[in-house]
Amino acid sequence: MKITTQSLCGTMVKEIAAISGENVAKCYQCGKCTAACPVNMAMDILPHQVLRFLQLGLVEAVLNCNTIWICASCFTCAGRCPRGVDLPGVMEALRAILLRKRGFSRFKAGDMPRVLNKGMPEQGIVSGFRKYTK
Repeated sequence: MKITTQSLCGTMVKEIAAISGENVAKCYQCGKCTAACPVNMAMDILPHQVLRFLQLGLVEAVLNCNTIWICASCFTCAGRCPRGVDLPGVMEALRAILLRKRGFSRFKAGDMPRVLNKGMPEQGIVSGFRKYTK
């Protein structure tokens, strides 16, 4: 499913900033995030390129790439960033925007007993709340 955002690029970048609390313009493309990323070899758009695409307003390209789903949210990139850019937060925001546009239902507190009984790790539960709630 392709998401088109031709005239909404500026609005989408603002929405990413509102969800993640991060200003993508802070990145000056040093590449330390990409160098530190343990899964960069599987990405079609590298971490520093994601930020550059967003800076250029190429939101559609980022929303249609596999990188946002491959990101492990391990925070290695954020720890290495000299500008303090929270790239995992940006990736979370991109996933949230895409899931909301596709109309997927949100993870609700009532789902917790069912999820816990299946042995889901606590990190997965917290991540689910972060992804599917505003």
